[in-house]
Amino acid sequence: MTRIAIIGSGPSGFYAAQEFFKKEPDGYIDMFERLPTPFGLLRGGVAPDHQQMKTLSKLYDRIASHPNFRFFGHVHVGKDVSIDTIRRHYHAVILAVGAETDRRLGIPGDDCVGSHTATEFVGWYNGHPDYQSRVFNLNASVAVVIGQGNVAVDVVRILAKPVDDLAKTDITDTAISALRQSRITDIYMIGRRGPAQAAFTELELTELGKLAGVTVVVHDDLVLSDADSMEMAASSKVRKNITQLEMFKASSSIKTPQKTIHLMFYSSPTRIHTDANGHITGIQCTKTALMGEAGSQKAILTSETYDIPCGIVFRSIGYRGVPLDGVPFNEATHTIPHKNGHVCDQNGQLFGNVFVTGWIKRGPSGVIGTNRSDSIETVTTCLAALPTLPDPHPLDTPSLLANHRYVSYADWQKLDAYEQSEGIKKGKVRDKVTSAKEAFAVLDNHSHS
Repeated sequence: MTRIAIIGSGPSGFYAAQEFFKKEPDGYIDMFERLPTPFGLLRGGVAPDHQQMKTLSKLYDRIASHPNFRFFGHVHVGKDVSIDTIRRHYHAVILAVGAETDRRLGIPGDDCVGSHTATEFVGWYNGHPDYQSRVFNLNASVAVVIGQGNVAVDVVRILAKPVDDLAKTDITDTAISALRQSRITDIYMIGRRGPAQAAFTELELTELGKLAGVTVVVHDDLVLSDADSMEMAASSKVRKNITQLEMFKASSSIKTPQKTIHLMFYSSPTRIHTDANGHITGIQCTKTALMGEAGSQKAILTSETYDIPCGIVFRSIGYRGVPLDGVPFNEATHTIPHKNGHVCDQNGQLFGNVFVTGWIKRGPSGVIGTNRSDSIETVTTCLAALPTLPDPHPLDTPSLLANHRYVSYADWQKLDAYEQSEGIKKGKVRDKVTSAKEAFAVLDNHSHS
């Protein structure tokens, strides 16, 4: 029987499991996850006020209900068990570990107090165990978000949205109480390039315009160059974005908004200003100009600078994968090199029985569904390679983890039910378990009751 290990339980891991069972219904899958709970960015990344998207977890539950599927949560591959050990005991290993860190700005003041990554903030309000000890000072009146992708828009929206609307979601209680005390009135979202190149989608943009008590101000003229116009003609996404931005420009219907979202284009942060204690006092931006052909325009710094006084900065300029011990890694792209999903070294030599899917394979691009076709390619490659790979040493996984407490899928279903019932008590969708310690306390309590 074919036995596969999948490392990571986000969307790309589950789509790989789905495709594997479709082609090998009698095969076996063990899925390993570093956190005590499954679903990766679906749980820890999707905004709490986007509950519709989270219903995808029902599909993952169905995949996990296959009799030959097992889940090992709270198992850190590389720490609790080595990747080499796993390689020895399975026909193949599929890495679906995502892109765990953020790209840096690389400017003076990057690391000062009050400069954060969007990942930290999103993880914090979404109950991700890694970020629960973080503190965000929301006492300042001005926040700056650098980047214009959908994650940046999420951060802006969470800072701007009426807290009572958020309180019904699965956002953490810690985040709600901090947002209730927030004094932020102005939020700047800054992009290096122009409106035609912005990565957000019209859907996300429109949502900003519908927030109660919030007005959206576009600070730049929406005059498009010839190259921009060509980009606009080629992309309905760009056309929809520009139309929405023009609507914002035309209407400032709320004369005295409680909060204002400022959209700034053609601006690159070049320095974060701090006081004597190292706390943020503002950010310096340099105006940019676009150079190059349509579709590949680059932002070039000009000599014009301006300052925005602010007390907190979030950078949302992309994610980066991190290397796994003993697995080839491309330091330039922060991904694992591969041929159609089969891991290879820098010289193109195939790397035994290790395969890769999702963001760690292709870089942080696309939406959740993009991982599906990606995983289909990887599983197809993996199954074709199996006859050439050595047979694994038989050993049952629980005995590998004899001295380590893990979370099974049945355990997760108990946690899931607990989170939802606790949520009902508080009038919200769910009240998340935010640490392994809490998860095991709930499970121990459950087994005694």
